[in-house]
Amino acid sequence: MNEKVENKKMRIGFDNEKYLKMQSEHIRNRIGKFDNKLYLEFGGKLFDDYHASRVLPGFAPDSKLRLLKELSSQAEIVIVISAKDIEKNKIRGDLGITYDTEVLRLIQTYKDQGLYVGSVTITQFSGQESAILFKNRLEKLQIPVYLHYLIPGYPSNVPLIISEDGYGKNDYIKTSRPLVIVTAPGPGSGKMATCLSQLYHEHKRGILAGYAKFETFPVWNLPLKHPVNLAYEAATADLNDVNMIDPFHLEAYGETTVNYNRDVEIFPVLNTIFEKIYGESPYKSPTDMGVNMAGNCICDDEACREASKQEIIRRYFDALNALAKGSTSDKEAQKIELLMNMAGITAADRKVAVKALERAKETNGPAAALELHDGRIITGKTTNLLGASAALLLNVLKVLAGIDHEVHIISPESIEPIQKLKVDYLKSKNPRLHTDEVLIALSASAATNPQARLALSQLPELAGCQAHTSVMLSDVDIKIFKKLDVQLTSEAVYEHTL
Repeated sequence: MNEKVENKKMRIGFDNEKYLKMQSEHIRNRIGKFDNKLYLEFGGKLFDDYHASRVLPGFAPDSKLRLLKELSSQAEIVIVISAKDIEKNKIRGDLGITYDTEVLRLIQTYKDQGLYVGSVTITQFSGQESAILFKNRLEKLQIPVYLHYLIPGYPSNVPLIISEDGYGKNDYIKTSRPLVIVTAPGPGSGKMATCLSQLYHEHKRGILAGYAKFETFPVWNLPLKHPVNLAYEAATADLNDVNMIDPFHLEAYGETTVNYNRDVEIFPVLNTIFEKIYGESPYKSPTDMGVNMAGNCICDDEACREASKQEIIRRYFDALNALAKGSTSDKEAQKIELLMNMAGITAADRKVAVKALERAKETNGPAAALELHDGRIITGKTTNLLGASAALLLNVLKVLAGIDHEVHIISPESIEPIQKLKVDYLKSKNPRLHTDEVLIALSASAATNPQARLALSQLPELAGCQAHTSVMLSDVDIKIFKKLDVQLTSEAVYEHTL
């Protein structure tokens, strides 16, 4: 192969610039409806929102962060963490770090972006030693910390909640800006309760502060069974949450909108709390509380549908992998199977999965496949020198660079010393090079070999590509694919069982 392949970029389905403009205007309008004080509950990830970027192609992973920067002169951030999560060292799955460590990371990230972090609030506090230690640690870093306490019978015991023995016991969070962004390292941290507690305290001080909710998903003005909304159910299958028609919105306005079961279930309680604080509720439905404009910024519905269907299948493979590793029950995979049925798709609709399995059958060993943006699928097989994923990467880079398959861009002679190091000195049982090792070897070759240099320069072209392996990969390989922004899935099979 001598001809360089033209790389067609991902089909865009979402207008990100329109979204930033429309969303910031909408939030400013909502602030204006109250006494220039709005507590905005930020659901989902504030940055690195890769789920949104996968199901809404064109949505930038840092869109929410850019949105906040648009509002930075008006906004401050309050980060919320549950004392219970601190105590049990809860882990953020995608990053592999504890929630308390994530709070510190978030503070630094926001500050680096020029955003003002006002304070941290520890919720559900009942004297936990680990929470006290974390509070002390934050205060040594000059970060104000507030405590919110467990309220017996929360959230149904409204008379107690809206009293001096309920929200009244909580610390009043001192804020200085019109827009208070309440965010957290993960779900169940107590963001909503923190917002409502502040409404109670602000009201006592004569300020009619408002509350709104900012969740990207489900997209309220897309149909219930739209693949974008189904993909969100797949993403939260471990929580057993479901999307549903907002009955309150339908009754109040005769308009069908989509919301989250937990928000719908809690709304009557919220409504009562609003009435107790304000005298009347400012909202008629959970949809009213939201400010999300994402549904208005889809510019190619078909592109978003297709991307979301692929996301559901990826979530299915992820659930099967988690089941094989014993980290989840079969309920998660079963739920996603139901969602796949609703979307009219099967695992066979993931073309790279079909190709990887075909190649594994042909070679009688682990294999991998990657789909380029132009639709062509490249495969890799296990060899004496390379694992299937490492071989795949080299094959793909050669194709993108227009280098003949038979040409060695890394000499076998340079691989053998690395294998010797792995086996003889580092006591590895597997002599084959992993993806990180093969990329380092390629980088070393690039110093003297122009073709290796050309191949290496193709790495950015892998962003957004789909890949599949016939066996589960090591954490090292998974991380490399993630860093290359390759959307990877694997069969729920251990390599050693083959």
